[in-house]
Amino acid sequence: MTSNLMRIGFGFDTHKLEPGKLFILGGVPVEHSKGSAGHSDADVLIHAIIDSLLGAAGLPDIGQQFPDTSAEYKGIDSSILLKKTLELTRDAGYGIGNIDCTVVLQTPKISAVIPSIVKSLSGTLEISPGQINVKAKTSEKLGFIGREEGVSAYAVALLVNSEQ
Repeated sequence: MTSNLMRIGFGFDTHKLEPGKLFILGGVPVEHSKGSAGHSDADVLIHAIIDSLLGAAGLPDIGQQFPDTSAEYKGIDSSILLKKTLELTRDAGYGIGNIDCTVVLQTPKISAVIPSIVKSLSGTLEISPGQINVKAKTSEKLGFIGREEGVSAYAVALLVNSEQ
């Protein structure tokens, strides 16, 4: 337990997009000709959120908590990792104040699925939908994202001391 009233954490993740893979964002399947490649289900948004929560709690990052060298996490639903992260932050004496996220991808446009993503994430994290915000941006056809080779996500989390 720490005496800090509030702590902010930042998270970032990026994944390669490949044909034939399922594209999952925030625990929600997204219709697309490509999907994220990775050790787990490669949910770039959840991974960024996990790192923001771990950082805010002063805990080791996602790679140390859930190593991609472990068979235990091969193909795992990232929502399970997010739930475990919630337990870690609670054990550290914190509750979630709010989370703000940005997904950066050229296509597909995801504005129509953002409400489903928010619902999924708020359910997993046991917070109200008003405590999580998800935005989407393109990279204006620049770089690996603009060439539709990958997707990135950024997240900022505010944790509040639950023991005060």
